[in-house]
Amino acid sequence: MTNSSPAQAPVRVLIIGSGFAGLGLAIQLQERGIDDFLILEKGTEIGGTWRDNSYPGSACDVPSHLYSFSFAPKPDWTRKYAPQAEIHAYMHDCVTRYQLRPRIRLGCEVRSARFDEARALWQVTLASGETLDAQVLISACGQLNQPAYPNIAGLERFQGEAFHSARWRHDLDLSGKRVGVIGTGASAIQFVPQIQPQVAQLTLFQRSPAYVLAKPDRPYRPWEQAVMRAVPWLQRVDRLLKYIQHEARALAFVHAPWLMPLFRREFVNHLNRHMPDAQKRAQLVPDYPMGCKRILISNDYYPALAQANVAIVSSAIAEVNERGVVDREGREHPCDVLIYGTGFAATDFLAPMQITGRGGLDLNEAWKEGAEAYKGISVSGFPNLFILYGPNTNLGHNSIIYMLESQFSYVLGCIEALQTRGLRYMDVKAEVQQRYNQMIQAGNRGSIWEHGCDSWYKIASGKNTNNWPGFTLTYRYQTRAPELTDYDCVR
Repeated sequence: MTNSSPAQAPVRVLIIGSGFAGLGLAIQLQERGIDDFLILEKGTEIGGTWRDNSYPGSACDVPSHLYSFSFAPKPDWTRKYAPQAEIHAYMHDCVTRYQLRPRIRLGCEVRSARFDEARALWQVTLASGETLDAQVLISACGQLNQPAYPNIAGLERFQGEAFHSARWRHDLDLSGKRVGVIGTGASAIQFVPQIQPQVAQLTLFQRSPAYVLAKPDRPYRPWEQAVMRAVPWLQRVDRLLKYIQHEARALAFVHAPWLMPLFRREFVNHLNRHMPDAQKRAQLVPDYPMGCKRILISNDYYPALAQANVAIVSSAIAEVNERGVVDREGREHPCDVLIYGTGFAATDFLAPMQITGRGGLDLNEAWKEGAEAYKGISVSGFPNLFILYGPNTNLGHNSIIYMLESQFSYVLGCIEALQTRGLRYMDVKAEVQQRYNQMIQAGNRGSIWEHGCDSWYKIASGKNTNNWPGFTLTYRYQTRAPELTDYDCVR
């Protein structure tokens, strides 16, 4: 992939980001005969979150057959739940298979984008100072691309090495080190079991424990892979069965939260089976309803925490000093290395880019009370801007790839409408967006996510800006094609 200088003519579609969203839309554009597009990627390699999260043990918690494009099947996944390196390789394979390399520019970070109403074009400024014009601007940045660092006094005083799990220091040997892990989210429960056998001491600083269930993972047997290759529809059937199984969980998350305690028994059994130490076991029981935060799956997290070289600190952190971490009880925990397993700034959707719409409207200003978008895709005042994996399209129960594929068909419908109807731009009506988001927030209020906990799904005010409150099938139906009456269409 070379950074060749682009033609100065406006590009028809400009895509920011080369994760699953950006690559999938690019493939679908090509399938529809639209070749005038460009993908801008700030990194030196494609892959989004699957490029960044290369920490030991990184893997998906959605089955492989479901966490891949329906239009680009891979019959030879090695495991039921794919590891990071294999998912990243699959994305590279999609780039090669669909010959996307010439349309990707690496090392191109977008600083700002401004809608020029007179020309009906987005003017995009890169970190290098170069500007590009586009008729349609697509944000494919996702929700998990900006690491969230803990807000703790004295972090800068620490004399040892410190890094975020999404910026893993592969050059650093942790053997024999005293390692402090801050955070117990999805990343931490994967890397803690991998580093625990190497380190001298592992101190886990947990603000609140997670619900962790057994992971039904195993390698695919060679004969299974051979059958999938020989009979492609079998993989489609397996994908459909897994989809139905995951989709059913929306009942407990959204429509009938009273069903959640049934799953809690599974958690209690898993914890009791793998954590013989009664004191540690007590520390690992959450004090909020199951499902309120992301439910995690792992077979080796509790066995790793049961080891003698692991200490769990449930007391809040007061400060970090030169030598380690001091908790609220005044106890100092000496550390040589600090690892932040503190997740992502998931509610800062297009940050740190500055996006300016019609009449100089700043997106941060439009979103000052929390991000919202019509169908998670269009924002009033920002014509011809479409967001993939935008506000309220995250899931607690199924595969985000399914949601993305729903969005692809909607965005393609908008792009084709611009062309066939001779439109300069389309801007979703403010009242349409407002009505839609009132419906979304009402749906979220009845969900398990509102049952007494803070999570990365919500902003400080308590508004849930991330999750889709319903079945993914409902979302697929709602996004099957754009209704042009929802938009101000300017010829």
